[in-house]
Amino acid sequence: MAEAAQVFEDLVQSWSVQVNSTSVLTRAVEDAAAKDDKERRKDGRELLRRKPGLRAVPAAEVGPSVRLTPWEVLHALGRATVLSRQGAGRGLAEHWGCLKYCQALDGSSGRYMKLSEEGLNPRRHYKTVQSSELGIGFALAVAERALRRRYPDHVVSIVDADIALQAGWALVGKDVQRRDWVRLRPDYFLEAWKPGEASKVIPIACKGTHGKTQYVHTQLANASAQVEAVHVGPWNQTPTLVTSTELLGQGGITVHVLHAPGDGSLPVAPGDPDADHTLDDRNFYPDVRIPGGEGEDEQRVSGFQVLLDDYAWFRTTLVRAGAAGLMGFTGGGEPTARYLTERQGRRHFVGFTHAGTGIVQDIDHEIGGFTFVGTDHVFRLNGTRVEAFSGLEASLFDHLRDGRVEQYRREAYRLRSKWQKALRDQKDWEGPVSVRADGSVMAMRLLPELPRKRRHLAGL
Repeated sequence: MAEAAQVFEDLVQSWSVQVNSTSVLTRAVEDAAAKDDKERRKDGRELLRRKPGLRAVPAAEVGPSVRLTPWEVLHALGRATVLSRQGAGRGLAEHWGCLKYCQALDGSSGRYMKLSEEGLNPRRHYKTVQSSELGIGFALAVAERALRRRYPDHVVSIVDADIALQAGWALVGKDVQRRDWVRLRPDYFLEAWKPGEASKVIPIACKGTHGKTQYVHTQLANASAQVEAVHVGPWNQTPTLVTSTELLGQGGITVHVLHAPGDGSLPVAPGDPDADHTLDDRNFYPDVRIPGGEGEDEQRVSGFQVLLDDYAWFRTTLVRAGAAGLMGFTGGGEPTARYLTERQGRRHFVGFTHAGTGIVQDIDHEIGGFTFVGTDHVFRLNGTRVEAFSGLEASLFDHLRDGRVEQYRREAYRLRSKWQKALRDQKDWEGPVSVRADGSVMAMRLLPELPRKRRHLAGL
């Protein structure tokens, strides 16, 4: 039990995570892209179309480091992957997969976050999964910090890009056009929103590596092709972020990040249908219109472009996909399905097709004076029984359960500044707790041991 208590203490310890976003990094990524282009020409392969104008993130938005707790990073990872449907065993919700990293992160000399001894000892095939998943958690945690400075008084939501795009474009199956380019797409959309104002949409690609720093440059060059695939409004007017998390960097974990500036606004016009309305799948042709030079025709290339007439539809898509992720985080099932279209995978959450996908939100806890509704997962950490709980503040949960997405947003925005004070003052929960601005909570605590009878098996 003492070992588990120490794990809990480490999970809420705040450490610095290094951030590299400089003109030197920009030039290194450009060199890596040029090298890849040269190899592609030599092999007769098509060149990748990359996001032009990638540069360092302004110092006012992100400095040389940010302070994070491991539990914040795991919460971001859990929220991001809840609808990914990548797990082979459907009995557990996808987001519980983040718990395998409970002992993977540590501090170096009390200053910088790094991989712990356990984190440094994965099996070879597991390293790719570890770098990919932790890369998502660190990228989103750093990106959110930057966007909160870029868009003050806004809430930043995470939306799975595959889920959002599937409502308008076929991404898999026989109807896919230009399969080679359609597979190039961002990992997530970050939506910075404030009730009554236009949302800002930022595609982000998240990479991670255990390798040398030079491999980071290759990853960022490839990530630039992913974010180039999506344009909200005219070509090249969408702000983007590309990241690569170096897990074995000198001095600890380093998040390398570049951005391209832009607008990416989704204004709300009077009379536009809001996100409370059910969404239907559309069938857009997957192309992007690149303006031609003087006297030249526009060029059409493969990708995803949201034009003016479809702004309201795409905003609804993002908001409802975000709501589906929140309801999945509280337990999945029917409340999640109501926010997804058929092509987005509604059938995976309807009924009891697989054990666990029909779970109802069956538990509530009071933390910091707020009641949170959600679901729990009981497992053993170093032999000690522990409970992990994920959920949503009760009044916000009620709004989403009943289909009131716009009301949820108004209330979540009003409550956004209260979570941190509630956490500082809370004495209801003994263990790590994280509450995000969207009202979602992830917490873990020790459980009392149950009396057990020892069974003796003959011949063993």
